[in-house]
Amino acid sequence: MALTGIQILKMLPKTNCGECGIPTCLAFGMKVAAGQIEIGECPYVSDEVKETIGEASAPPIRTIKIGGGETVTTTGGETCLYRHEKRFENPTGLCVLVTTDMSDADVDGRIDRFNNIRIERVGVLMKADLIAVKDTKGDEGAFTSLVQKVLDNSSDANLILMTDNPDTMAAAAKACGDRQPLLYGANKDNREAMGNLAKELGCPLAVVGSNIDETVEIADALINDGLKDLVIDTGARTMRAAYEDNIVARRAAINKKFKPLGFPTITFPCEITDDPLMEAMVASVLVAKYAGIVVLSDLQGDTLFPLLLERLNIFTDPQRPMVVKEDIYPIGGPDENSPVMITCNFSLTYFIVSGEIEGSKVPSWLLIKDTEGLSVLTAWAAGKFGADLIAQFINKSGITEKVKHRELIIPGYLATIKGELEEELPDWTITIGPREAGHMPAFLKEWKVAA
Repeated sequence: MALTGIQILKMLPKTNCGECGIPTCLAFGMKVAAGQIEIGECPYVSDEVKETIGEASAPPIRTIKIGGGETVTTTGGETCLYRHEKRFENPTGLCVLVTTDMSDADVDGRIDRFNNIRIERVGVLMKADLIAVKDTKGDEGAFTSLVQKVLDNSSDANLILMTDNPDTMAAAAKACGDRQPLLYGANKDNREAMGNLAKELGCPLAVVGSNIDETVEIADALINDGLKDLVIDTGARTMRAAYEDNIVARRAAINKKFKPLGFPTITFPCEITDDPLMEAMVASVLVAKYAGIVVLSDLQGDTLFPLLLERLNIFTDPQRPMVVKEDIYPIGGPDENSPVMITCNFSLTYFIVSGEIEGSKVPSWLLIKDTEGLSVLTAWAAGKFGADLIAQFINKSGITEKVKHRELIIPGYLATIKGELEEELPDWTITIGPREAGHMPAFLKEWKVAA
């Protein structure tokens, strides 16, 4: 049962030192109870207390980390069935498969696409997360060599090592060093050896069953052996079976607190179909329905982008608007004579407006005011985008050092505050811009001619 903030407070040093970044131990305890911060952030609690509180406050789906250093893929940590109940915590890890029987050209192509398909949207860098290396020859040397090739050629790829031979797994896993891979996997025959190896190396371990019942048996045995960081593969290799198993596992963990299924799942659309488009469709279903990791046969921009976008939309907090940082954004290489515009920091607004400015080919300065993620009219109505706040932002932003003119273009929907802004910014000329972003290119071209 989860502990309350008061119960956690009783186990804290109660010094209110603030070294955790939280002013008081009570506030820290409340945040730990709410799952907003880890108990390990307190530098003065004992290991025993960390374990006690960590286990009691752990989410029903255990949080699993793959990799090391600055590049870590985190999966699991989920606490609800439906996104609107709270939020989904850790995005589905997208993975590409390479095997020891592939040609060098095929392997190189997959690694290159992993490295190069990077898309930025709403201020977020979207990309694949993992590379799965599979031993299809039963050759330890070939497997270790392929693992080393991936390590050498992709600095931010986290690895999944796939072999049922514990000795082969040990050699490859040790080559990974601090980039701790996911060991795939422990089946009914090698469970003990794989479990011991995972303990020795401190790596997470994937449980591989022929069906969900066998997966539960293996996971339960590994838990009894002291293994905590598991990922489960129920053996499903059809879309229907994978879909159903993911739902059964999630419901059992969330509603029944059934520990053998309280781990993120790994799924294999690459083994469900040979059709790349169907594979992407299967993956999209599994991203939406609880898969912790999705393994793809290859990465192509036209099929990966929809999955990245789906994942971004599902794994955002529905109770918190997506925002961009308050700042000055140069678009198209502006200079001291370029126009200056201002809008809110709602991500969709920013990217629509900035896209239209880029399309106009008129270099410009775009000022983004923090409106707590509200759109222009909503922010104005809420008192977060008024003349006084805009003026304060203009004066402190540093834009006066970047341009020699003093003309500010405001959104057309803020036309009613033009007079107030002129009073707040007496040195500036306030120009009313278009109401719709789509009219921005024509407006800027006319501005350029007039200027």
